[in-house]
Amino acid sequence: MEREASREALARWQEHTRAAGESGSVLYESTEAPAILELTPLARLADLTAHTDRHKELHTALAPLSTGDVRRQVLEFVTAPKPAAGELPDTPYLQLRHVEVRPPVHEEYLTWREGTIFAEVLKSERIEAFLAYHSLLSTEPGVLFLSGFSCPPEEYLPTFASERYAEIARQAHPRFVTDEGLYTRIYRRVSGGEALR
Repeated sequence: MEREASREALARWQEHTRAAGESGSVLYESTEAPAILELTPLARLADLTAHTDRHKELHTALAPLSTGDVRRQVLEFVTAPKPAAGELPDTPYLQLRHVEVRPPVHEEYLTWREGTIFAEVLKSERIEAFLAYHSLLSTEPGVLFLSGFSCPPEEYLPTFASERYAEIARQAHPRFVTDEGLYTRIYRRVSGGEALR
């Protein structure tokens, strides 16, 4: 969606969320493209039905403003090298870091990332929360990391641009990560109806 349409969509999304009495959902706005992200923790899979029903109505409200379909994923929490105070990071910025891991080496990958990716994350003062998930229902299978931070993105990004992290990336592909590789997206948390600047 275009930036102007994205603003209108964000307003409709917030209005719909308030009217539905939805609690726990957090909205983010992409810093890179006109796109909106909603994260909603669910206590159990059975809660997905009510959430899906709400989103059918929301989809109708957003359709005139959208240039593509809504992408949805159901993720399972796995671990938190740097836990958040709540179920989701409560930081002004959030980076999604996604990889698709080759199934034959999945268990080996879980051990490997403890001493590589997670070790680097734990050393970083800029990363305030780092949570790991695995896809349950998704057209984008794999591992998703939520990395929460408060500094400007240009100060955060060098964390994953060091020579050590470049070596970790070289180890990961093709040993663990498929040719789909890594993608990253940065989002700004939406607060009180306005995106943070």
